[in-house]
Amino acid sequence: MNKKLLGVLFSVIAIVGVLSGCGKTDVASADKNEVTIGYFPNLTHIATIVGLENNYFAEEFGEDIKVSTKTVSNGGLFMEAMASNSIDIGTVGPGPVINYYVKDPKYHIVSGAVNGGAVLVANGKSGVNELADLDGKRIAIPVIGSTQDVMLRKALKDVGLKAKANGGTVEFFASAPADTATLFIQDSVDGAATQEPWGYILQNQANGKLILDWEDFAWGKESTNTVVATSDAFLKNEKLSTAYLTAHAKAVQFIRDEPEKAQQLVVKHIKDLTGKEIARDELEAAFTRIEVTTDVNEDVLQEMADISQEADYIKTNEIDGLIDLEAIKKITAN
Repeated sequence: MNKKLLGVLFSVIAIVGVLSGCGKTDVASADKNEVTIGYFPNLTHIATIVGLENNYFAEEFGEDIKVSTKTVSNGGLFMEAMASNSIDIGTVGPGPVINYYVKDPKYHIVSGAVNGGAVLVANGKSGVNELADLDGKRIAIPVIGSTQDVMLRKALKDVGLKAKANGGTVEFFASAPADTATLFIQDSVDGAATQEPWGYILQNQANGKLILDWEDFAWGKESTNTVVATSDAFLKNEKLSTAYLTAHAKAVQFIRDEPEKAQQLVVKHIKDLTGKEIARDELEAAFTRIEVTTDVNEDVLQEMADISQEADYIKTNEIDGLIDLEAIKKITAN
């Protein structure tokens, strides 16, 4: 191929590349007209549920922005969806966000959502009466690397135990929280580190025994269970990111001011979404085990990263830049 023809070919390739780039949708572009909010259909995502039910997100984004939602069952799926631009922003446990951030630092935690909301429950037939009794036992967690996984590792560390996968004696068994009651009844697991309302359900429908309440499990009231996470691209769109966080802050305040109404909204939302209705007694009891907040305890998240590194989930515990609370602090200061 002569030099003249080669030069023409490179020019064509360059033009095609430019045109291809022009055709891509940038999540942070000024003309973005749809925002997809991700969350889990459970109590620890109450801020998102209330924000949707009270139309706070729609109001803040305005008529020109369509609000879509995507529900997932665990944090790994949430982060996969965010990585593929199927979710722009939403609520998720901090564990999966940390796991993704250390591989690709374009993800950020931009607000707190719920502290607590997680408990350790033993199967009534397991013989487990205290944390130290978990030696040699099999404990259900929502998914490997989840926030409850990390919390359980923290609790075990406090009594000199560790996971079997890391040379210890406690077996971690990944299972969807909704399936843990069946596992208890079948005696397939000896306990579960889980979020609400599943902890209350295990106690009252599956002969479960509460070993660590939310105030005692891992970091207690400072245990960051749910946060708002997004990507660099969405965060750079200040208009949209500010609109979301403003709606989120309004939802948190509503839950604090009107807890009974907030619970009713959760019951309605989950029934509309799944066809299943949470019993009011389950919800009321579980509600006493959470604290809605926009705050994030950065020391707790750093320790979560330390534990995840020790578990070989991540290569490094360096999470500087993960947490960006500048916008939410401005909003809540007003």
